[in-house]
Amino acid sequence: MIRPRTLSLAAATLVAALALTGCGTTTVDDAAPVAEATSDACAADTTATSTGPVSIVDGVGRTVELDKPAERIAVLEWQQIEDALTLCVTPVAVSDAEGYGLYVSAETIPEGVVDVGTRGEPDLDALYATDPDLIIIEAFSADDELIAQLEERGVPVLATLGADGTDPIGNMKSVFETIAEATGRTERADQVLEEFDTYLADAKAQVADAELATTDFMFFDGWIEGGNVIIRPYGQGALFTALGEELGLTGAWTDEINDTYGSGGVDPAYGLAQTDIEGLTAVGSANLFFSNDEEGGYVAELEKSSIWTALPAVKEGRAYPFPAGVWGAGGPLSNQQAIDAYVAAILQG
Repeated sequence: MIRPRTLSLAAATLVAALALTGCGTTTVDDAAPVAEATSDACAADTTATSTGPVSIVDGVGRTVELDKPAERIAVLEWQQIEDALTLCVTPVAVSDAEGYGLYVSAETIPEGVVDVGTRGEPDLDALYATDPDLIIIEAFSADDELIAQLEERGVPVLATLGADGTDPIGNMKSVFETIAEATGRTERADQVLEEFDTYLADAKAQVADAELATTDFMFFDGWIEGGNVIIRPYGQGALFTALGEELGLTGAWTDEINDTYGSGGVDPAYGLAQTDIEGLTAVGSANLFFSNDEEGGYVAELEKSSIWTALPAVKEGRAYPFPAGVWGAGGPLSNQQAIDAYVAAILQG
């Protein structure tokens, strides 16, 4: 499920019910050495790391200059943490490691990485005590308050674009490539993205061979608020919707873009909407995919609803939970997990 730092305040309040956040009280007396990447892929990695000066136009149009690729990076958003680890660059500091571990399974944060608190409000003393040579954040504008706050201490800040509803897969790749350029890991990024494109093409071929009752689909997640089930459909512009469409499916949530998340329509950056259980009837007989949750959560309440059980997809066994830890705003590996989940469900059906 998506927990973007930069959703509107109303959305952020709702989403906060979905996950734990760090307390922002960590302190570090001396800068620790960088922990080593532990994944099998990184252990076997033979791609080169560049060493020359770096000049990058980041995701919000700022030019970031580095004398050499960054080695001690602090990363304050989850996709970017995952991306760094996939690039075999272990951060010295991250935000909300506990929440990351709960919702993101594509890459594991190694022991020894310092948790500097929440993503929107990191503990600055703990952050700078790790002696980073680059701080990587997520933003939508060069005027983001966090950029100004972080730049006061003289450490370069690289802002990656939070989301782009016009090309969510392209933005996912762009964020990955930007972090790779900043850390000298472009060769590794090229390898990973080539593998991702092949992975997606192979999965599309499998879906094409399946005999589907309908190609219409919708992914959603949800939560309970005030005793009511809140459903969050992923509409046009959502990353998981784009992945499904690349696999040959047809997005069924047709609400139009609305700049105010939660007030009706789909927000322009993340492609998210909001409705209730009855709102699921709007997609007719579409296949349904959804995030699973803890015991007693929104899915348990869904299953008690006569509206849910009467949906064609539910009655016909075409409502599929995704495995836990498949995150809807992640990097290439999270997206490969989502591709696996789609294909496994479709072939099962």
